[in-house]
Amino acid sequence: MDIFIKRLQMLLDENNMSQKELANKVGVTEVTISRYITGERKPRIDIASKIAEVLGTHTDYLMGKSDIKTPYKKTPDNQIIKDNDDEIELTPDEIELLKKIKSDPDLSILFHDLKSAPKKKIKQLLKTWEFINEQFEEMEKELDDED
Repeated sequence: MDIFIKRLQMLLDENNMSQKELANKVGVTEVTISRYITGERKPRIDIASKIAEVLGTHTDYLMGKSDIKTPYKKTPDNQIIKDNDDEIELTPDEIELLKKIKSDPDLSILFHDLKSAPKKKIKQLLKTWEFINEQFEEMEKELDDED
């Protein structure tokens, strides 16, 4: 069975939604949804995107390109920004962090350097950061033990 068909049926079941309800919410006919489920037709990308949105997932999951059903949770506080043709959803905490980075010249330079850095360098930096955090945690634990 095609992964799209399998996941579409599973998501309909999980959302307790009928083919007719999905069709109404997506703006297609019930016959069209039925044809997707039987494998007679494949949806256009715009329709697949609407189906994914209605079912609370992403097209990558629906089409089998990812096994992550819901990589993030939408909340009313999140903001969507445009990066070229891509839409990026940011939480309030992420927006605050970006503001902090932008307003601090030292942090701003660091992140501009990271943008063009090779993946290997970024991985090394992350390992260094993890090591530093571990050291701070150990120091805090030692100070707490002394009290």
